[in-house]
Amino acid sequence: MEDEYAKLIRRMNPPRVTVDNNSSQDATVIQVESVNKHGTLLEVVQVLADLDLVIKKAYISSDGGWFMDVFNVCHDGSKIRDEGVVSYIKKVLESDAFYVPSLNDSVGLKASDDYTVIELVGTDRPGLLSEVSAVLTDLGCNVLNAEIWTHNARAAAVVHVTDDKTKRAVEDPKRLSTIKKLLCTVLKGNNDLKTAKMTLSTPGFMHRQRRLHQIMFAERDYEKVEKTEEGKENKLGTLVTVLDCVEKDYTVVTMRCRDRPKLLFDIICTLTDMQYVVFHGVVHTGKTEAFQEYYIRHVDGSPVSSEAERERVMQCLEAAIERRTSEALELELCTADRVGLLSDITRIFRENSLCIKRAEISTEGGTAKDKFYVTDMTGNNPVDPKTIDSIRRQLGQQASLHVRWNSSQSLDPQPEETTMGFLFGNLFKGRTFQTLKLVGSSK
Repeated sequence: MEDEYAKLIRRMNPPRVTVDNNSSQDATVIQVESVNKHGTLLEVVQVLADLDLVIKKAYISSDGGWFMDVFNVCHDGSKIRDEGVVSYIKKVLESDAFYVPSLNDSVGLKASDDYTVIELVGTDRPGLLSEVSAVLTDLGCNVLNAEIWTHNARAAAVVHVTDDKTKRAVEDPKRLSTIKKLLCTVLKGNNDLKTAKMTLSTPGFMHRQRRLHQIMFAERDYEKVEKTEEGKENKLGTLVTVLDCVEKDYTVVTMRCRDRPKLLFDIICTLTDMQYVVFHGVVHTGKTEAFQEYYIRHVDGSPVSSEAERERVMQCLEAAIERRTSEALELELCTADRVGLLSDITRIFRENSLCIKRAEISTEGGTAKDKFYVTDMTGNNPVDPKTIDSIRRQLGQQASLHVRWNSSQSLDPQPEETTMGFLFGNLFKGRTFQTLKLVGSSK
């Protein structure tokens, strides 16, 4: 009955998407209006993130059951001029199928029968991806796509594989059991007997990067985040504060960190999966830093109510920001795809004493397009240029390797941008923020 009522309300108030290239000098303005439900904001942000659009500013409001977002976006530093992209944004965000509650908050398209989805989690260590890749190759599995994250000594991966012989999904139960057994053995290593896991994805489809956030969250990777004193940054320059807006009965979350692609998606993904609703929000990016402010409540309507909950929100948001943030060298590889390619590449990295912190593996039209974010074995020092030269020689002339340093060092903040005056300004005109207090203090 609830689903049918939601569909009726939606038919009476279909979503509206406006794409405007005239209002801003340096960005395309996308406005989305729709009946609101939990997860709507994440779905919209995910569409923009998957198109590799950079969100320079955002204004979020969803009071009264009506959702309205305004995003200032660009692509490669320019406005969106491609009519095909504009048409796609409008078509997807205005589509009934995109918002129907029966999707159970999953994001994206239905799962394909063309590949098997494997989820992996275990304790991170040098050479782990190389070992996993070697096992899959020995078992006759070809890796089509994969994404691997490491954070706070944990490693998680979502991998799409096919049977090398049939070029289809692996379906034989005995073979799947063998794959699971051997991968779990690799993941366990010598001292991870309880926490290593290998599972096949459940029916339906979950956005791969959202799934990685969920896996890491379930592994409680946020618990090892280095705690900082109130108002001080951690080592990566991330500052998260959680305050209580007493008069409006909201919890106010503010963040300052180094800007990077898909930052907004990572934040909204985490808040959504932690069962918080963003009622109002502002996002602003400077030259290198991003500032975000959200007015949130739990899905049951209550604000953050204890010091323990406040600490947990801070830690989880720091983890969400840092899972894709690291001091690492980005190696982008393009070469002809073949069975065992990932195993060979990661073996070369391991033999050259490189540690893979994150990886994005994709195959398109018979071509492998992979990105690896690597450090030396210490995890801190810059990679020796001689090491890169050695890797180039071993990969051969058939492979194209581009190198880019990915620094996430904290910058000196500009005083006018980092004061705790809150980005909303006069949103609640006439209501001063003298009523904002730290959660846990007396009201």
